[in-house]
Amino acid sequence: MKFFLDTADLNEIEEAASWGALAGVTTNPTLYARIGGKLSDFHAHIKRICALVDGPVSAESVAMTRDEIIRDGRELAALAPNVVVKIPTMVEGLAATHALAKEGIAVNMTLCFTVPQAIMAARAGARYISPFVGRFDDISEDGIGQLEDVVIAINNYDFTQNTVRGEQIEIIAASIRSANHVTQAALMGADIATIPFDVLKKMVSHPLTDRGLESFMKDWEKVQNA
Repeated sequence: MKFFLDTADLNEIEEAASWGALAGVTTNPTLYARIGGKLSDFHAHIKRICALVDGPVSAESVAMTRDEIIRDGRELAALAPNVVVKIPTMVEGLAATHALAKEGIAVNMTLCFTVPQAIMAARAGARYISPFVGRFDDISEDGIGQLEDVVIAINNYDFTQNTVRGEQIEIIAASIRSANHVTQAALMGADIATIPFDVLKKMVSHPLTDRGLESFMKDWEKVQNA
């Protein structure tokens, strides 16, 4: 499984990249607003992220009509070779994804919740599909179960003829809220998990690791004082 960082914070990206586990970044309007981002600086900020990451960087279009999304997609893709255009799963988004894929522009279809939505995204030419997990949990439904259904359904078929350069579609487990979400997504074979920085840090931690380190350090102190 590959790990993408779900953020627009440059410091978080730089720190996570230093751990050697970062394979890409996903952003969205909410994450950009959270760091105080301004419209006038949006494209420059995406370029800064792309310079820090040796992997795909998803930058989202906020347009609502196919022509506007296509225009956004072309502008975003021109910012850096590793930009992936992020487009919501809706009718206008499908049409824009189909057009952009024909132009060789990679698309990440986001806000995907069901198997039919995922299959439509795959048929349209999406390179990545992002089923959401945590938002199902927010309404007391089984987000992990829905993700598993999407993974199974997409892997049942060969969609390579639809994607840019005939690449295999990758499923991004999105809206990840815990290390357990990552575990379950990995066990079912999701290709990627896109993870907030605080969850990524928690994935490294375990109380038994902390206890073991404390014990080792106490024993080493005895050696030093012997």
